[in-house]
Amino acid sequence: MLTQTRPVPAPAPPLAAPRRRLAPVAAQALLWAYAMVALAPLALMLLNSLRTTGDIAREPVALPVPPVLESYAQAWSQASFDRYFWNSLLVTVCAVLLGTAVSVLAAYPLGRYAFPGSRLLAAYFIAGLMLPIRLSVVPIFYLLDALGLNNSLLGLILLYAASGVPFSVFVLTAFFRQLPAELAESARIDGAGEFRIFGQIMLPLIRPAVATVVIFQFVPLWNEFLFPLVLMTDKSKWTIPVGLSSFFGEYGTQYGPMYAGLVIATVPLVVLFLLATKQVVAGLTAGMSR
Repeated sequence: MLTQTRPVPAPAPPLAAPRRRLAPVAAQALLWAYAMVALAPLALMLLNSLRTTGDIAREPVALPVPPVLESYAQAWSQASFDRYFWNSLLVTVCAVLLGTAVSVLAAYPLGRYAFPGSRLLAAYFIAGLMLPIRLSVVPIFYLLDALGLNNSLLGLILLYAASGVPFSVFVLTAFFRQLPAELAESARIDGAGEFRIFGQIMLPLIRPAVATVVIFQFVPLWNEFLFPLVLMTDKSKWTIPVGLSSFFGEYGTQYGPMYAGLVIATVPLVVLFLLATKQVVAGLTAGMSR
């Protein structure tokens, strides 16, 4: 006798599937919300820099209709922001280039070779991360004074470059250690010397790390306030942070020029992040797939 079998119902889809699909959407919504909150002060600063002081006093939050550039002209010429801007740009760029060059040359042998004293030398560089440089402002003042570099942009450049070396060596050494040794061995078999291996093979491979180091040096040096204030007695050698502080005291009620000065001080940082974002992300995420 044949028995009729009932079809087995298909299993119901798991309840977690809709939640999994909603998770990326919720994460993106949160990220966009955070971005809007973070960019709101920058947008307000930019919009108010294109308005006159009277308009800002009457209506603090409004669109610049029509936009005016009078505040930029006043901040750039009358408040000496042209001099402060170029001083900051010269000091920061030279310090970052010098500090990065020294760090790369120091990190390469520490990361690629084992020689007597290499661990002690690496620990010496790492120790620089444990001592905040601002605690030694008095010895630095007397040292630069003995060298004749007080009230000098060159002294500020050397100080800034030295302050970024410990962190840069720490980061670059780790990246050099991750590079496969077979690359250098193959280049030596082909007749390449150590300098050529370093400059044409190893250095291009850590370009994301170098970009990361440059960003992490440039931002704090551009915003550094203490050492220019202590070391620079000549107003013509002030940098942007010290100039902004003096500007706020002198033009405290001139809202338009104040916003324009803030925009001038912020533009280099925004441009640098836009140009180096891809390299920085690659440098920060390198090694996750290893």
